Amino acid sequence: MHTQSLAPAPALGPRLIRAEILVVLSVSLGASAVLSLVRLIGALTAPRELKGQQAVLVGSLAPGRPWLDLTLQLVDIAISVAPVALVAYLLVRSGESLRTIGVDLREPGRDTLRGALLAAAIGGSGLAFYLVVQAIGVNLTVVPGQLPDVWWRVPVLLLAAVQNGVLEEVLVAGYLLHRLDQAGWGPWRAVAVSAVLRGSYHLYQGFGGFVGNVVMGLVFGRLYQRWGRAMPLVVAHTLIDAVAFAGYAALHGKVSWLP
Repeated sequence: MHTQSLAPAPALGPRLIRAEILVVLSVSLGASAVLSLVRLIGALTAPRELKGQQAVLVGSLAPGRPWLDLTLQLVDIAISVAPVALVAYLLVRSGESLRTIGVDLREPGRDTLRGALLAAAIGGSGLAFYLVVQAIGVNLTVVPGQLPDVWWRVPVLLLAAVQNGVLEEVLVAGYLLHRLDQAGWGPWRAVAVSAVLRGSYHLYQGFGGFVGNVVMGLVFGRLYQRWGRAMPLVVAHTLIDAVAFAGYAALHGKVSWLP
C-alpha cells in the first residue's frame, strides 16, 4: 500500500509570522478590539455622559431563564477560550508547544507565588486608578457581574475569570511576544504593541480602561520577557478577575461606592 508522506511545515519567516498573528487576532482579541472601539464611539455619542453609562463585564444572557442562562454562559466561555487551542496547534506546527511560552505545570509553586504577588500589586493599584478615572468622568461605570442570584452565579464568575486569564495571557503575552521576537522585533517595540492591543479591547470601558490596561500590559509584557513564562501572568490575571467578580457579587448593595 502506497502512503504519501506529509510535507514539512514551512519555516516561519517574518512575513509568515505577521500573517499568522493577523489570523489569530482576527478571530480573537483583535476582533474584540474593533468591537470595543465601536462600543466606545457609541458611548461617546450617547446622550448620557460616560460615567452615567455602565459596562457590564459578565451579564445575564437569558434573563428570567436561569437554566438557559447557565448553558449560554458555559458555551460562551468555551467559545471565547477556543483561540488558545488554535495557538497551541500553530505552535506545534512550528515544532514548538505551549511549553515554549511557559504555559505548563512545571513550576506550580513559583508560578503561583509570582502570580499572587503580581495580582496584589496590580489589583490594588488598579482599583484606585479606576475610582479616580470614573470620578473625573473619562470612564464608564464598570459592573463586574450582573448575573441572577442563583446557585451557579459564583462558579460562572470564577470560570469567566479563568477564561480571561488564560485567553489574554496566552495570546497577548506569551504567543504574541514569542512570535514578535522570532520575527526580529526589539523587546520594547514588541511589548508596546502587546500593551496597546491589551488596552484596545478594553476601550468599551472608556479611556481609563484603555490606559489602565496599557500600563498593565507593559508590566506583564516585560515580566514575560524576563521570566520566559506566561503561567504566572495567567495566575495573576485570574486572581485579579476572580476577586473583582466574586467580591462584587458579595458586596453589591452592601457598600455605597459600588454601582
